[in-house]
Amino acid sequence: MENAHTSNSHAEATLQGSAFDWHFELPELKGSRVTLRDLRESDAPALLAMLCSDEVAEFISPLPYTIEGFVDFIREVHTQRVLGTSFCYGIVPEGYEDAMGLFQVRALEPGFGSAEWGFALGSPFWGRGIFQDGARSIIDFTFNVVGAHRLEARSIAANARGNAALRKMGALQEGVLRRAFVRHGRYYDQILWSILREDWQQPVPSSSFRLH
Repeated sequence: MENAHTSNSHAEATLQGSAFDWHFELPELKGSRVTLRDLRESDAPALLAMLCSDEVAEFISPLPYTIEGFVDFIREVHTQRVLGTSFCYGIVPEGYEDAMGLFQVRALEPGFGSAEWGFALGSPFWGRGIFQDGARSIIDFTFNVVGAHRLEARSIAANARGNAALRKMGALQEGVLRRAFVRHGRYYDQILWSILREDWQQPVPSSSFRLH
């Protein structure tokens, strides 16, 4: 795969050096179709509109259902980032100012050796290459900056679109977690997917990392 943009050499050096600490500042990740950045409280209305529709919410863990709830969610993910337990990027498609979705990555062990990621994107932006563009940046950042060696995802077995998206990113199916997800009182099987750092063939770095 070819890089979509020429990377900023100073930012690359800072990010890959010990001076950079993502706990206190997430760099902006720039792809060809999307910009990933730290969530802002002003993103709350757009996130509510994009992620609470039935077609998006059907296969993901419950999200807030009010603007105030999303504001609280955004504040909480900022706290978790400072604590080093997770980080969350807003998905801003080209031509937009607000986040229309998100990627969230959380540590599965101290030091972020293994991590789990999840994602949600407003349905008007499905099928436009935005997920793939953003996901490459997230995977690169998680492996090459945060330092994880394993990245897991869990997707409901019935979620054909989500499972196809993970497969396109090179994730391997490791097994089925029986009745592991519950929504509206109904239990669903989940598929466990993984990507290992040594198997990730994307050039380093694939995105333009920019510090604010």
